[in-house]
This record gives sequence, structure tokens and C-alpha cells, in this order.
Amino acid sequence: MPSHICSHSVVIMVEVAVAQFGPGQDKQENLRTVRMLAQEAADFGADVVVVPEYSMFTAPSVDERIVDAAEPLDGEFVTGLADVAAALKIHLVAGIAEELSGDERISNTLVSLSPTGNLAAVYRKLHLYDAFGFTESDVIRPGEIAKPETFTAGGLTFGMQTCYDLRFPETTRHLVDAGTDVVVLPAQWIPGPLKEDHWTTLVRARAIENTIYVAAADQCGRGGAGNSMIVDPMGVVCASLGESPGVVHSSLTAERVREVREKNPALELRRFRVAAP
Repeated sequence: MPSHICSHSVVIMVEVAVAQFGPGQDKQENLRTVRMLAQEAADFGADVVVVPEYSMFTAPSVDERIVDAAEPLDGEFVTGLADVAAALKIHLVAGIAEELSGDERISNTLVSLSPTGNLAAVYRKLHLYDAFGFTESDVIRPGEIAKPETFTAGGLTFGMQTCYDLRFPETTRHLVDAGTDVVVLPAQWIPGPLKEDHWTTLVRARAIENTIYVAAADQCGRGGAGNSMIVDPMGVVCASLGESPGVVHSSLTAERVREVREKNPALELRRFRVAAP
């Protein structure tokens, strides 16, 4: 976590990386890929590494195969993620299929593992992908609306949301109201007509309207549109990927968030609040 000494203060920079790949149905192979990409990010000095939605298991459609592949939070896959985070001393955020006790459906879940290998935060996808011809709700249970779980790194507070949540601006605002400076966004953004344009537009919009960073890690290959990116609070794309697997990173600072909010105090000037139904 490097710092830059200015004339008046020390600016702490948090190195954040987004990694994209095309997960398949072999969970161990997916874990090996996550480990390889996380190692590459750590070699760049990353403090926080974000990998895609459904990094644990992805089939051509969301059906009983993912239900059969689901694991609890203390299962083999999350334990493997914890080992990676601890070995590399990073915060690692990844999407999994979480087995739910007493429910035939599962949860589309994000986990954040700390540099000590502990489970730092959990997020269960609120808005299921029942759109563009898909019905995720057939086998996925939506998460419950609650106070967001966040984690911190270098003085920045990180919140989590997943893929289709991006189309619901109140989801991001709910995170901002909880103190979030950076939204991490694992996704499997299904390719299609205008979908890549929707992705880039919405990621930048969520950053601009909330004066926050957004670190969006998408799947690539057959199941995802790629275009993972890190966007700053003014909507500037700091780092991005194309259609191939890889890792990019950028330095994030609390000072940049403060600077932008001084120029554009939109959060202070708003006249509406987000309230749970």
C-alpha cells in the first residue's frame, strides 16, 4: 500500500486490481485460475483483487448444474480463496454459488476474504437476472435487504454488488449511504446487442452520480462481455481490459474522493433518500 508525500499531508494509495476470465464447470480449475490471476495482481502490488461473478462455477445456463455445484461458505472453494488471500496478503473478492440450508435454491453470493484469510464481508445478489430471456430466479434466491457488509483497506471503505444490480441505481446509493468509497462489482455480463455499451455506460454512471470509485470485474469468453474496468469518481476510466483474460490495476485514494465531492457535492445536495420497502 504505497504512499505519496505531499506538502501538507501523506496520501495513502490503495492498489486495486480487477481480473477477468471465463470460468467453467471444473471448480478446481477455476480456483487455479483465480490463484494465478491473483498472483499476477499481487506481483503488481495489489491490495485488493476482484474476480468475476460465478468464479466458482459457470455453466452455459443457470440451472440445476449450479445448484449441484453449490457449497456453503466454509466449503472447499471459499477455503481455497481464503488460502490465496492469506498467502498473497490481499483482500480477495469473488463470486460463488452458495448452498443455503433448508432451501432448494441457492444464493448468488460474493465473498470478501481478508489478508489473514478471514471472511470479511458477504453479499447476496439482490436483483436476479430475469431479463433478456434469462430467469436466474428459477434456481437462485434473492438476497435479503439489510445494512450492507463492507470492508476497509488503506482508509477506503469497499462495498459489493453483483452484475444485474448495476441496472438499479438505488442499489449503489444504498452502499454509498453506508459509507462506501469503492464499489466492487463482479459480473457475468452476458454479451448481446448493445450489452457492452450498457455495461460501460452504467459502470461510469454509477461512479459519476455517486462520486465513488467502481471496480468492475466481468467474465470473458462465451459467457461474458469482458471490458472489466476501474472508474474514478469523475467517471474517468483508470484501467480497463478488452475481451481476453487478464488483470489491470489502478491506485485509488480517499483524497480523490474528497476532491471530487468538493467540486461536485451532489450527495449533499440531493433531495431524495433511498429507503428499503
